[in-house]
Amino acid sequence: MAVRNLIVVLGDQLDVDSAAFEGFDPAHDVVWMAEVAHEASHVWSTQPRIALFLAAMRHFRDALRVRGWTVQYRALDRHAHATLEDALAHDLPELRPEKVIAVRPGEWRLAQSLPKVVNAAGSRWVERPDLHFYCAPGEFADWARGRRELRMEHFYRWIRRREGVLMDGEQPVAGRWNFDADNRGHFGKDGPQEVPLPAAFPPDALTREVIALVQDRFADRPGDLTRFDWALTPAQARAALEDFIALRLPSFGRYQDAMWTDQPWLYHALLSAAMNLKLLSPRMVVSAAVQAWREGRAPIEAVEGFVRQVIGWREFVRGVYWLRMPGFAADNVLQARQPLPAFYWDGRTHMACLRQALGQTLQLGYAHHIQRLMVTGSFALMLGVEPAQVHAWYLAVYVDAVEWVELPNTLGMSQFADGGVMVSKPYAASGRYIQRMSNYCAGCRYDPGEAVGETACPFTTLYWDFLLRHEARFARHPRAALQWRSLERLDDTRRAAITARAQQLRARLAVPAAG
Repeated sequence: MAVRNLIVVLGDQLDVDSAAFEGFDPAHDVVWMAEVAHEASHVWSTQPRIALFLAAMRHFRDALRVRGWTVQYRALDRHAHATLEDALAHDLPELRPEKVIAVRPGEWRLAQSLPKVVNAAGSRWVERPDLHFYCAPGEFADWARGRRELRMEHFYRWIRRREGVLMDGEQPVAGRWNFDADNRGHFGKDGPQEVPLPAAFPPDALTREVIALVQDRFADRPGDLTRFDWALTPAQARAALEDFIALRLPSFGRYQDAMWTDQPWLYHALLSAAMNLKLLSPRMVVSAAVQAWREGRAPIEAVEGFVRQVIGWREFVRGVYWLRMPGFAADNVLQARQPLPAFYWDGRTHMACLRQALGQTLQLGYAHHIQRLMVTGSFALMLGVEPAQVHAWYLAVYVDAVEWVELPNTLGMSQFADGGVMVSKPYAASGRYIQRMSNYCAGCRYDPGEAVGETACPFTTLYWDFLLRHEARFARHPRAALQWRSLERLDDTRRAAITARAQQLRARLAVPAAG
């Protein structure tokens, strides 16, 4: 079988409008897709993450076949190839394509290895740009050139001007670029009231087959697939977008940083997985949110805060990823060496905030950005966990995790492993922050106001210990000096007690047991 063009489609490239399909001729071209065990095992992926990728891939395969296109699809239970590279190398001699066409993979690893496989087989690798995004890596590199610091806010304003998003000529609508100060609300003692549940998409027969496969083959992985109802097709993703815009966007801004016990979704969009699989265009998402504001269906602070996450952070972190890889993955400026606590994999800890965030993460494959940054992320940062281990965990557990977006958010923002390339100071906070933004501390055995003693909150202990351990680096830092100046009120006895308590925590959490 001789093929003109073989179009390689990876699990996070499920875009029918992809540049890879430009000029596709069903009579002479073939689409190639493969499910392989290595993509679920190079990090120990949870059942929800594996199921999401496989189910979405199979729905995409079937949609292409309905068009009359030939799809060579390697299902996980129908071949023995461990890696994408092995599967592709096996099929190339039979297909003998003149060219192998693909958009740039979302991981540096595959962007390096797949072209080598194709070239070794005597074919030609043709890489096309990923038109899903607003900003190409080369454009981001041009923007970044000559800048001493890479700051999302600067990029955000630049791309809003370029794209004309929420702009009134050269000025931002409503006279402000950023409504972040208005978007830090918490629920108060009564908690969230009648939050609309997000749209759900019960598994069809195809998805149920995938769920059975994952439950059988990956039975040892965390996750609860009885509640699996993510959007898996473009139509479902658009329905999820419409549901968010109509029911939760109006309150999203005010409560986007808030947390509450047994409330995993709150007012969040739950669109990142569909977007990262390319089932949903960010332009469609941004346009829908802006239109809601123009029609008076959502306030500007909610819409701007949401648009900033899409056109700001999402595009910014991708640009930083391709600008700084492969060295980015090895960053560890703070020289953190502690192992990841075992309870990150089972949620068994007496800390109520971590028990909540980890529990929903492991069961559902989801936690919102503050739970990731200020609960699981901040604890790992202050404990001193090796950044590479934190990165591997985040990549493994979240359904929306693809390396281009996960690695910069984890290493650069959450763990400050790059020394401030992405953010100006570490995201470290005591238990008081969690107490203010949630009800997690109510009933917890630990006191967020205490740093020493048996009932001291580990977050508070580790916060002060983090300040002490890194005092020389940050005491004169222009953005962090005020935070570190709080150490002046600690005498030598108090400092020693905090250090000793932190050392006890690290020793206890370094052993392979529940926290």
